[in-house]
Amino acid sequence: MGAGGRIMVTPSSKKSETEALKRGPCEKPPFTVKDLKKAIPQHCFKRSIPRSFSYLLTDITLVSCFYYVATNYFSLLPQPLSTYLAWPLYWVCQGCVLTGIWVIGHECGHHAFSDYQWVDDTVGFIFHSFLLVPYFSWKYSHRRHHSNNGSLEKDEVFVPPKKAAVKWYVKYLNNPLGRILVLTVQFILGWPLYLAFNVSGRPYDGFASHFFPHAPIFKDRERLQIYISDAGILAVCYGLYRYAASQGLTAMICVYGVPLLIVNFFLVLVTFLQHTHPSLPHYDSTEWEWIRGALVTVDRDYGILNKVFHNITDTHVAHHLFATIPHYNAMEATEAIKPILGDYYHFDGTPWYVAMYREAKECLYVEPDTERGKKGVYYYNNKL
Repeated sequence: MGAGGRIMVTPSSKKSETEALKRGPCEKPPFTVKDLKKAIPQHCFKRSIPRSFSYLLTDITLVSCFYYVATNYFSLLPQPLSTYLAWPLYWVCQGCVLTGIWVIGHECGHHAFSDYQWVDDTVGFIFHSFLLVPYFSWKYSHRRHHSNNGSLEKDEVFVPPKKAAVKWYVKYLNNPLGRILVLTVQFILGWPLYLAFNVSGRPYDGFASHFFPHAPIFKDRERLQIYISDAGILAVCYGLYRYAASQGLTAMICVYGVPLLIVNFFLVLVTFLQHTHPSLPHYDSTEWEWIRGALVTVDRDYGILNKVFHNITDTHVAHHLFATIPHYNAMEATEAIKPILGDYYHFDGTPWYVAMYREAKECLYVEPDTERGKKGVYYYNNKL
């Protein structure tokens, strides 16, 4: 327990699941960021261009191989085998590896890819644009998420509503069929709707879109780069149009469109499970402070996908504390700080396909922690 109060020994253990769902601590921690940084070996903070590019080039090689095999050999297979086995297998494998490339682009946005900002921004811009992500737009909003994590007023995304703000229709969806419907819409449309219309994001005065340079999300000095982000998206869209004109719309959807849907699915799933858990507190302005907010996240276990996704799944606590640590050092950093974090470290080993339904059921809104007299501290509830 000293190394992490939310650890689940086995997902099937009733006792350990109860422990995992127990409300975590919300008081000011007895350690500082300086204490945590001192515990992490200094080499964990070092960024290596050769090593960073080695992961990117490995992913690019895998993506290229999958594409080559799909476009050159699937047509030679018998129709049922091609339609019902080969293409679905391609979509899943390609979507997972492309998610890893997305993670590297995300790392560039945190200046964790290299020691040179221009290298990070060039790599991030190219590969996020390829995945239809406006690089600079999301880079700026995501950094503000890191600056305000756990704040009910200022966090950028997956901000839980208070009970009084729960929509009237939620009670009609608070059943197995309704939850599956909500999760399906969230996983398919959640990412593009967030980027385009700020759905599930914090409220802003005015039209808040990652594609609109004059949106209130951005500062005046950032607006030129929003135009650049949009230009990158338009260039990729034009390339997809040319590919569809040459190879056919069906071919474009098969080799790019469906894998992109899988990327979007995992982006929403991973982010949702990192920041939604019954044990996590949230804070209003009377209680929030950066270090407590940074700890409002939970590490998860996705099995082999932990490596495919460059450990963004099981080192997210350390990532929120030290975002410039490259992913290949994040596991070592996590192990170094767990003894200091103690019960402030959140980990849940529940399989993701079980956890996503459970969190959709248990985490409908937040309410003040009246049990401990903490009016500015909120925890999840599901009783409507």
